[in-house]
Parts: sequence; C-alpha cells; structure tokens
Amino acid sequence: MNDTNQKQLGNILWAIADQLRGAMNPDDFRDYMLSFLFVRYLSDNYEIAAKKELAKDYPSDSEVAAEIQRAKANKEQQTVATPSCAPSSRRLPKD
Repeated sequence: MNDTNQKQLGNILWAIADQLRGAMNPDDFRDYMLSFLFVRYLSDNYEIAAKKELAKDYPSDSEVAAEIQRAKANKEQQTVATPSCAPSSRRLPKD
C-alpha cells in the first residue's frame, strides 16, 4: 500500500469514526472507545493467558480429548458385555 492510499484510508476511517461518534463529545467518545478496546484486548488474550498460567493444574485439550475417547471405548465395551440388569423373574420369556 503506497503513501497516498494509506492517507486516503486514514481519512475514510476518521470520517467513519466521526459519523459513529455523532453529537457525542470527543472526550466522552474517547473514554468509551478506550474502555471498549480494553475489554476487547482482555477477551482476545484471556484464553491464552489462562492456559499459560493454569497449564500445570489443568489437562491440555489433547489430554481431555484422549480421556473422552477412552471413556467412550470403555462404555461401548461395558454395554456389549453387560447382561440384563432385570431379575430373571421380570424378563420376557425366550421363545
């Protein structure tokens, strides 16, 4: 992007910001936008920071996925090998 296009883009973005601001005082709008940008920064970086800080206490996503797969495999094995839980007096006759 050359210098002329960059200045043109900057002017367009400022014009859009002015339209969004409307009749609001620029200082109030600045406070609003800074708060919004801060919240956006937090939301974008929270997951990364949480994983970095809590990695030693919580399993990784791959470990959780492997555990889920093991649980599913165990459940399938149990359902195939598990006999009916109903007492024999309550079962349907085998004809």
